[in-house]
Amino acid sequence: MMSKIAEKKVGSIVAENFRTAKIFTDYGIDFCCKGGIKLSDACEKKGVDLDKISADLEQAVKQQDEKHYQDFGMTDLVDHIVNVHHNYVETTIPSLKFYVEKIAKVHGDNHPELLEIRDEFLNTAGALTSHMKKEEFVLFPYIKAMESAKKNNFPLSPAHFGSIENPIAMMEEEHETEGDRFRKISELSNAYTPPADACQTYKVAFAMLQEFEKDLHTHIHLENNILFPEAREVFNSLNS
Repeated sequence: MMSKIAEKKVGSIVAENFRTAKIFTDYGIDFCCKGGIKLSDACEKKGVDLDKISADLEQAVKQQDEKHYQDFGMTDLVDHIVNVHHNYVETTIPSLKFYVEKIAKVHGDNHPELLEIRDEFLNTAGALTSHMKKEEFVLFPYIKAMESAKKNNFPLSPAHFGSIENPIAMMEEEHETEGDRFRKISELSNAYTPPADACQTYKVAFAMLQEFEKDLHTHIHLENNILFPEAREVFNSLNS
């Protein structure tokens, strides 16, 4: 089993059983933006013991999964992404912006990294808001229309963006940008570890940033590793 899983791509492992996501997070291996790398190569790059992580992954797979996302239809998965993850981003950004701006202002002299963290998050807030709207108003409705056309065996009108590969490639590139941005925030914050002189607002801000990154990883994983591959496959079948 271990030699077999070593050859699998990290994103594919998580797509098959989402409980493995926590294992990769614990080992510091990116399963969303960098999910296209084989487990053996990811372990080599990170200095992770392949046998140990393989055993942990095997144990995680044995547990009953809460949600079998690969069993979702594309419409159901789109609705889940919008209702859960897009909603989380929209409702969390205002308070988190307030916190990062406040701690940068109060503690920025002693902790100048807070100014960078503030700027990086504000960039993420603007970029993700625009990104989600492009998905909700352009890509996701077309994905739903494709699924309906396939189920009902009727022709699909050509999209104004041409091949579905065009908007998907753009979304994946933007995912990469935000994943990189949060990796920088994590580094600047010492993996979201508040310093000894941190006030409660400081601690809350770091806890919220960490939660935001975890949700972002799940959000990107569902799109990059499950929704988009299926959308590509359906698009090609409808246009063959």
